Amino acid sequence: QVQLVESGGGLVQPGGSLRLSCTASRSIYRMGWYRQAPGKQRELVATITSGGSTNYQDSVKGRFTISRDNAKNTVYLQMNSLKPEDTAVYYCNGETLAATHYWGQGTQVTVSS
Repeated sequence: QVQLVESGGGLVQPGGSLRLSCTASRSIYRMGWYRQAPGKQRELVATITSGGSTNYQDSVKGRFTISRDNAKNTVYLQMNSLKPEDTAVYYCNGETLAATHYWGQGTQVTVSS
């Protein structure tokens, strides 16, 4: 089992920035962030492997940056130029090499003036 603990959500105005953090209870191959807006399916935002390979949803490219500190088993999501459509519950995800997924409890991000 892997526990994932998230932090960093909140309310921000359009154009603002937020940084999400997620710490895993042990090392895990791929870590990332997904989000779910009301009435919509959960969608991938960004992922990063332990080797540093990244993947982003097209709508966040150039605005969001994912990074990780392997020594701390922590992944970060720096979100800049936030838009109202980024409003969602953001979930940390951890994936093993065997493709087993673990999820955090979710953190709310609200972009509104």
